[in-house]
Amino acid sequence: MDNMKEFLVQFSGLKLGKHQFEFLVNDTFFKHFDFEEFNHSEIKVKLLLEKKSTMLELHFSHAGTVNVPCDLTNEDFDLPIKGKLNLIVKFGDEFNDENESFIILPHGEFQVNIAQYVYEMIVLSVPTKKTHPGVKDGTLQSDALVQLEKYAPTEREIKETEDIDPRWENLKKLLTDKK
Repeated sequence: MDNMKEFLVQFSGLKLGKHQFEFLVNDTFFKHFDFEEFNHSEIKVKLLLEKKSTMLELHFSHAGTVNVPCDLTNEDFDLPIKGKLNLIVKFGDEFNDENESFIILPHGEFQVNIAQYVYEMIVLSVPTKKTHPGVKDGTLQSDALVQLEKYAPTEREIKETEDIDPRWENLKKLLTDKK
């Protein structure tokens, strides 16, 4: 966890007011959390810390790309992501992070570890269904798409299923005649 020291934000020496911090999140960050769903990641995280006399307000924002496999074709692609998170830090007798919108740090604490909040913010900003942009616009050429097209029904097969047997039409008339 030595590499995670950069995510320890010391606020004790800061003056009241707003302070900005920037972090670069990449693959080594996610290895600390045993998260292996990204092939590669490069995300810039900005933190605006507003120090007040009785509390801290943390405003996180991030933007970057994660390389993930497409859910349809399994082709890897760079997915742009962005998101925001607001967190309030209050002070009390003991540490408490049970509430998702604020945490309580013990009196006398001089730093806050933001790594878990950065991790959750980034992971939750990735959509559940990841579709390659080439699938959406039809420009992707892959073996999976070739196989799907190979087994897709032809126009003739679709027309045959649309043509209804005349005997079924006569049965449908029986249902409408009852009214």
